[in-house]
Amino acid sequence: MKLEEVFESYKDYIMPTYTKVPLVFVKGKGSRLWDIHGNVYLDFFPGWGVGNLGHCHPKVSAAVRDQISKLIFIPNNYYHIPQAKLAKEVAYRTFAAKVFFCNSGAEANEGAIKFSRKFGKGRFEIITFENSFHGRTLAALAATGQKKYQQGFEPLPEGFRIVKFNDIEAVKGALSDKTVAIMLELIQGEGGINVAGKDFVLALRKLCDEKNLLLIVDEVQTGLGRTGKYFCYQHYGITPDIVTLAKALGGGLPVGMMAVKKEIADTLQPGMHASTFGGGPVICRAALATLEAIQKEKLLANASKQSEHLFQRLNSLKNKYPAIKEVRGIGLMAGVELNREGKPIVEGCLKKGLLINCTHDTVLRLMPALNISKKEIDRAINILDGVFSIAGSS
Repeated sequence: MKLEEVFESYKDYIMPTYTKVPLVFVKGKGSRLWDIHGNVYLDFFPGWGVGNLGHCHPKVSAAVRDQISKLIFIPNNYYHIPQAKLAKEVAYRTFAAKVFFCNSGAEANEGAIKFSRKFGKGRFEIITFENSFHGRTLAALAATGQKKYQQGFEPLPEGFRIVKFNDIEAVKGALSDKTVAIMLELIQGEGGINVAGKDFVLALRKLCDEKNLLLIVDEVQTGLGRTGKYFCYQHYGITPDIVTLAKALGGGLPVGMMAVKKEIADTLQPGMHASTFGGGPVICRAALATLEAIQKEKLLANASKQSEHLFQRLNSLKNKYPAIKEVRGIGLMAGVELNREGKPIVEGCLKKGLLINCTHDTVLRLMPALNISKKEIDRAINILDGVFSIAGSS
């Protein structure tokens, strides 16, 4: 198809649920993307964190090709080896857990919400936080602390109390005899790269222990190496009762997962919850290859190393341009808060071959692959520097 044919097909046959950038990509490798005209782009925002290995990692591609030739689908009332292996590998990297496989982050969070209500035996309220984002399905949307995503979809499911982030007193004030869980992102991605304070998280863990509440950590965007550890909660010295994961696990393929502490995991029994395609053979092989690549290529260490360089370069830009208010984040999840709209900066970078994102209107979001190189970071920052020198110098 030619460029205009692609655009027309989208216009005529696909619902307009995304704001489209007028580019058609046809190939990806590592942190590079090629469009239909052969132009090359440096991707510093691969799919909201899906591309922790970049595009088309050879281990993932090989695993998928091999599995497709053997068994593509088997329903979850049978056993299969890739799912058994993946569950064991995930539990090894998290805590003593049992897992539930699904297809997306929203579905994983829905599972955590549903699990909490069953666990609560009449308690059903979940405390969540302002500027959080937990997904687009109705319960996950009700848990999300941003009105702009909820407008027009009311009435939303009840049972969510949204309070100020990083404020333990606000949490305590929202407690009731109906409270069953506290749910949070340790870094609020869609909320503007807001990082949870360590004292706050430790206080949440203590409060949950005292009140017999579940602590649910949404690692859909932060999980699997994004912060330099397999899971962001590992920076805080705590263990959640439930952790949800999605984006990066499949190496580019759709997968979601909920891991629950073993001592409570059997709360859900046969017939109480399900996901037809969750944890299928092809997806599990892709995820196993993703975990293998992270381990064998020492990508957690690379993420930590390159993080230092990335934040050093970003802070140099902050010192140079008054338009930058703050640089924050952990690992390779960086937010650059501006004193103005970020869209012109994103568009300027796009014209120069750099793909980044703007969230919360004024926060530039950079989430390069874990195997990013110093040279690629320098190229990205140099492009940002050039764009700021024109569009954001004051």
